[in-house]
Parts: sequence; structure tokens; C-alpha cells
Amino acid sequence: MKNKNFNLPPVPAVLLAIISVQCGAAIAKTLFPAIGAAGTASIRIGVSAIILLLAYRPNLKAISKEQWKIVIPYGLSLGAMNLIFYFAIEKIPIGLAVTLEFVGPLLLAIVGSKRLVDYCWVLLAAIGILLIAPWTNDRLDPIGIICALLAGGFWAAYIVFGGKISKIMNDGHAVSIGMLFAAILVLPFGFLENGLANLTPKLFGMGIALALLSSAIPFTLEMKALGQLPPRTFSILMSLEPAAASICAFIFLQENLSFYEILAVICVVIASAGSTLTAKK
Repeated sequence: MKNKNFNLPPVPAVLLAIISVQCGAAIAKTLFPAIGAAGTASIRIGVSAIILLLAYRPNLKAISKEQWKIVIPYGLSLGAMNLIFYFAIEKIPIGLAVTLEFVGPLLLAIVGSKRLVDYCWVLLAAIGILLIAPWTNDRLDPIGIICALLAGGFWAAYIVFGGKISKIMNDGHAVSIGMLFAAILVLPFGFLENGLANLTPKLFGMGIALALLSSAIPFTLEMKALGQLPPRTFSILMSLEPAAASICAFIFLQENLSFYEILAVICVVIASAGSTLTAKK
């Protein structure tokens, strides 16, 4: 029997999840001056872990050795991805950071392929990266660009481990335990940066909103959509992330992109959607 309390169609659910995540990123960036990128990541991951653990209540004693071997690196890659992404958006516009981060999943999707069309998508994504390169715009920090690409690498690892753990473990338990290990990785950086010492009730409230927007709400919406949409359709919709990030950053943070930077976002969005459309089953 279908749940009649939540009848949002799958495509709007995915689009709303994308908007939720990018609005969360915009909120995160407003917290950086007060508690730093690592402090912000610590609040987001820590609160998300508490919410998910309370929601799914996994039995840690019942987890097998085989499951531990996958769920731990799954969680660590999740934590590293988020922490390094926050370091990236501290230095460069959110839209460009998400665009560069998308290179990780894109390369993962076509790795090992020998088809010409897949090389075309890689070339298109490479053109996008070249358009963002710091030698075309002095305002872009090279460290921010490197962090965004590194976050993309951890995103690819997160996808690989996520695919493996989903086959041997309950989804809710995997996500909640994974988030616990993500918090274990990220929290020390928050304390080392000393940003958490500046935490106030207002900032903590914004951190809770960040956790809901960036984790709890999109996870729920995406799980809903995944049960109704073909994986290929879902992936194509997710390819809109860089464009959504650019729009949200413009609305909430007044982050303007140059013509070449907008062109870079378009290149990566097309490459990501194209690689999904032409991918072998």
C-alpha cells in the first residue's frame, strides 16, 4: 500500500531535493565567518548523524564484519567529501565548486569505457574545467579549485562504497552509521579550527536548519523518488545540480558568475546528462 501522507511526484521530489541541498550550501557559507568551514561541516554532519541515528536506531551489535568493512569507508568518504567541499566553497563560488565536484561522478560513470561518445563527454567536461581555471580569472583561488576536484574524488568513492553497502545492509542503517563515522572524521577538524568556540544558540539553530536542508530533507525526498524513477532518469535530473547551485548562490549570496564560468557550468551539466543518456545499462 502506498503512503498517502506523502504524494509528491518523483520528479518534483528530486528537484526539491536539489534545491534543498543547494539552499543548505548557501546557509553554510553564511556561517563560515563566525565558525569556519570545518566548524560548519561539524555542525551539519554531527546534527545529521544524531537525527539519522534517532530515526533509524541501528543495532551496532548486529552488524557483521563484512558490513563493517564497507560501511566505515562509506562513512569516511561521506565525511571527507563534505568537509573538503566546504573548504572549496569558502574560497570559490558555490556554483563553480559543485561544477568541479561533478567531475568525480562523471569520470566514475564512464571509467573503463572505450566508446568514442564517452570520450566526447570527458572532453566537454574538460573544456568546462579549463574555462574555470584560475589563469582565466584572477578572483578564483587555485586551492579552492583543487579542493572542489578532491571533493569530487571522494564523491566517487562514496558512490562506490554506497553501491556496495546497499547490497548487504538496510539503507537507513547504512546511512545513519555512515553519518556517524563521517562525524567522527569531521568533528576533530571543527575543534582544531576553534570555530565551534564561537557557537551561539542562533548559530546552532542555523546549523540544525543546515542539517535538515542538506541531509534529512533531501535524503527523504531522494529515497521517495528512487522507488519510482528509473535510475537513468534520476541521474539525469541530478545533473542539474551545478546549475541549481549557481542559481541559489546568486539569489542568496549574490555570487555572480562570468560568461565563461556560466559556460563552464553548462558544459559540465550537458556532459553529465549526456553520459547518463548514452551509458550502457
